[in-house]
Amino acid sequence: MDKEEVWTNRDVVVKNGIIQSVEKTSNKKYSKEALVIDGAGKYLMPGLAEMHAHVPPVDNLEPMKEVLMLFALKGVTTIRGMLGHPRHIELREKLKSGEIIGPRFITSGPSFNGNSVKTAEAGIALVREQKKAGYDFLKLHPGLTRESFDAIAATAKEAGIPFSGHVSFNVGVWRAIEAGYSTIDHLDGFVESLVPDIKKMKEQETGLFAMFIADKADESRIPKLIAALKENNIWVVPTQALAERWFHPDKDPDALGKEDEMKYMDPGTLKNWISSKKNLMNNPNYKASAVNRLIEVRKKLIYECNKNGVGLLLGSDAPQVFDVPGFSVHHELQYLVDAGLTPYEALKTGTVNVGRYLNQENLGVIKPGAVSDLILLKGNPLKNISETKNIEGVMLGQTWFSKELIDAELKKLEKQH
Repeated sequence: MDKEEVWTNRDVVVKNGIIQSVEKTSNKKYSKEALVIDGAGKYLMPGLAEMHAHVPPVDNLEPMKEVLMLFALKGVTTIRGMLGHPRHIELREKLKSGEIIGPRFITSGPSFNGNSVKTAEAGIALVREQKKAGYDFLKLHPGLTRESFDAIAATAKEAGIPFSGHVSFNVGVWRAIEAGYSTIDHLDGFVESLVPDIKKMKEQETGLFAMFIADKADESRIPKLIAALKENNIWVVPTQALAERWFHPDKDPDALGKEDEMKYMDPGTLKNWISSKKNLMNNPNYKASAVNRLIEVRKKLIYECNKNGVGLLLGSDAPQVFDVPGFSVHHELQYLVDAGLTPYEALKTGTVNVGRYLNQENLGVIKPGAVSDLILLKGNPLKNISETKNIEGVMLGQTWFSKELIDAELKKLEKQH
C-alpha cells in the first residue's frame, strides 16, 4: 500500500507464497491445479501486521497456535511478539517452514525489567545471552534504573540487536530517544515529557502512561518531542486501543466484557480483564477528567507524529485488557482515524510502513515479487476504515482461508457460548 489508489479489474497470480504478476483481467487459462479465487466486486489489500502482540510465554505450543490462528483469521499476517520465551524461537522456525500455519513471527526475548535486571552487569549478560539465543530484538519493560538501561543500550548497540518497548520512569523519553530505541511502544514517556516538574514527581504519582497527571500536560512541548523522534528515526507503536478500552472512563467494563469477540477469550482471563478495569477506576488517584485528557493528548501526539513524518506502526497490545487477538487491530485502525489520520494513512501503519521498518520491500504491498499475505474485503477500506472487518478471505503465504473456512475455524476457537 505505497500509494492511495484502487486498481480495477486485476488478476493477481500467486505461486509458492510470492506474487508472480498483477495484470489486467483477461481470459487467460490457468492450469487445472490452480486455485482460482473470484474477487469480483471485492477489494484486495496486503495483510495487516500487529506490531505489539503477545504469544503465550509457556512451554506448550498448543495455546500459542490458538492465538496465532486468531490473528490470522482476522487478517493479521505478521506479528511482533513482545514477551518472548525460549520456545518462541522454535515456534518462529516452525512457522517459517510451514510446519505450523500462522502469521510471520518476529519475537523478542524474555523481558528486561526491574526484576530481571537488578544491576548493569546483569543487563549486559542478558543482552549477550539473548543475542546468542537468536531472538530478533530485546523487549524493555518498566523498572530499569538509568545505570542498567545505559548498559543494556550500549551492549545492544555493540551486539547489533535492536531494543523496543516501554520507557522506564527513571530513564525518561529524552534518554530513550538519544539511546536509539527501535520502537517506543504505547507512547510511553511521551505524556510525562509534557508535564512541567515531572522530575519532582514519584512514579506512583503519575500512573500508567501518566494517566493520573495528564491534565497537567503542556501541549506546547509537543513539537520538540516530535522533532526529536524524527531526527533520531524512532518508530512509534501507539497501542491507542489499550487506552481507549482499558483506561477510558466512559467504557463500562461489564459492557466491554459482553462484546461478541470476548467469546474467544478464556472465562478466567475475561474475568481478570473486567476486574482490572474496575480496580483501575476505583483507584483513589483515578480521575475521569485526567484520563479523558490523556486520551485526547495521545490523539494529538499520534496526529503530530503522522503529520511530521515520524514512523507509525500498527499495534494494539493483544491479548491484553479487552484487546482480543486479531480483532483489536481493527479497533486500533479506527482509533488512528479518530486521531486524525486518513484511512489510507492508518492502513499504511499496518502494511507498507511495516515493510519499511523491517527493511523488507516485499512486505505490505501488492506487486510482483511481494509476499502473498493478502486480505480480500467486501468493501473499500479507503472510504471506510471499518471495512477491514468485513473479511471475505485471507491468503497467508500459500494458504487460502475462504470466508467459510474462517467462520468454521473461528467457531472452533470459541471459549464461551
